[in-house]
Amino acid sequence: MIEVYAFATPNSVKVPIALEEMDLAYELKPVNVRKGEQKNAAFLELNPNGKVPVMVERDGDAAFVLAESAAILVHLAEKTGMLLPAEGSGRARVFEHLFFHASGLSPAFGNAGFFKRSSPEPQPIAETRFAAEAERILDLLEAKLATQRFTAGDDFTIADIAHFGWLWRRAFPGVTLDARPNLSRWYDQIATRPAVQRAITRVEALVPAA
Repeated sequence: MIEVYAFATPNSVKVPIALEEMDLAYELKPVNVRKGEQKNAAFLELNPNGKVPVMVERDGDAAFVLAESAAILVHLAEKTGMLLPAEGSGRARVFEHLFFHASGLSPAFGNAGFFKRSSPEPQPIAETRFAAEAERILDLLEAKLATQRFTAGDDFTIADIAHFGWLWRRAFPGVTLDARPNLSRWYDQIATRPAVQRAITRVEALVPAA
């Protein structure tokens, strides 16, 4: 049995999308990050870093616990043989985008959103820096998608799932897809996939009703 500890966050949604695409059964375990539940002792036993998502694969009394969304995506892809080329340059391109996402897109988007929305005091220099970096990264993706269907090539892979998570929550950093037709085409193509829609529905249901 697969358990996914998650909330309606950019990183959390990646794992259910992959599981839905791979047709693997899983159970979502809500961790309300708005209430700080990711810092509770029970959750910290799973992930001392105090972040979602976390995946737990249970086999009898044995449990394999894995954190970090990109690591989970790679593990699932290798386990199923899906959404990741087995070898060669295509596989390398997927990892290139996973590392680009982890080192560039995700921190830029996260920091842009923090300094715009959550910083206890205005930090205009930081806000301007990270907002500009987020826009620059979107322009890089726009140019890449002008010549290919998906971010790592012409096939849908876990690289697309990684990028999609933050584009799905692009309102937080305050970026848009306006004037980026290739990125908009890519986003719509992924957002309309039945597996993606199922995953989003399940993840959004984790948020308590107001």
